[in-house]
Amino acid sequence: MPEGPSIVILKEQASGFVGRKILRVEGNTSIEKERLVGRRIEALRSWGKHFLVEMDVDFSLRVHFMLFGSYRINERKSWAAPRLGLAFGDGELNLYACSVRFIDVPLDLLYDWRSDVMSEHWDPGLARKRLRAQPGTLACDALLDQDIFAGVGNIIKNEVLFRIRVHPLSPIGALPAAKVRDLVREARQYSFDFFEWKKAYVLRKHWLAHTKRTCPRCDIPFSKGHLGKTMRRSFYCANCQVLY
Repeated sequence: MPEGPSIVILKEQASGFVGRKILRVEGNTSIEKERLVGRRIEALRSWGKHFLVEMDVDFSLRVHFMLFGSYRINERKSWAAPRLGLAFGDGELNLYACSVRFIDVPLDLLYDWRSDVMSEHWDPGLARKRLRAQPGTLACDALLDQDIFAGVGNIIKNEVLFRIRVHPLSPIGALPAAKVRDLVREARQYSFDFFEWKKAYVLRKHWLAHTKRTCPRCDIPFSKGHLGKTMRRSFYCANCQVLY
C-alpha cells in the first residue's frame, strides 16, 4: 500500500497536469467518469494516503491506492486496463487497482491537514493530545491511526518503533512522555526520510527493521508477527525495543 510520502511523489510527478483540461476519460470504474470530461484541473493535493484532484468546478476526485494500486504518467500498462485514465492534449494519467470517488464538498471542510505527517500544517501537539486520549491503544496501532498520523503505513510504523526503541505492543498510556514525543517526532521525520530515499530509488537500502531478519543493533533474530487490532506485520527486536 503506498504510504503518504509516495502520494506526495505522485503529486509532484503529475504537477504538469495542473491547469490542463481533461479531454477524454476511460477505465473500468463505476463512478460517472464522463463528469470529468472538459473539466480543468485546478490543483493536486494529498492527505495521508489520499491523492486529491481538485477541479475547476465544485467537486474533486479522491484516489486511494488500497493494497496494490499503482499509476502511470504518459504511459500505460500493456497487461491491465486502468481503473481510471485521464487524457490531456499531450499526456495522460492512468490509475490502476485503486478506489476512486467524487467529493462534492470543499476539501478544507473534509480534511484536517494538521494530521497529515507530510503537510506544512502538521501539528505535533495535536498528535500528542490525540495519543493521550487513547492510552490503551498499542503503539503499533496508534502509528497506523490515520486520524493521528495520516500517511503513516506499515513500513514507517516498523522503522519508527525501531528508531525510538519501543516494542510494538506497548500501550500508549505506558510510554514515558519523552517516548511519546519521540514517536510523534520520528513519525514525521521518517516520512520525510522515506520521501527522499524513495525519490533516489534507495528506500529499501535504508530499512533497518521492516522485513529484516536480524537486529542491526543486537545481532540477534528479529521477532515478527501480525500484531494489534490492525494485524499488520511487525518486525521488532525483543531485546532493544522496550515493552512498556
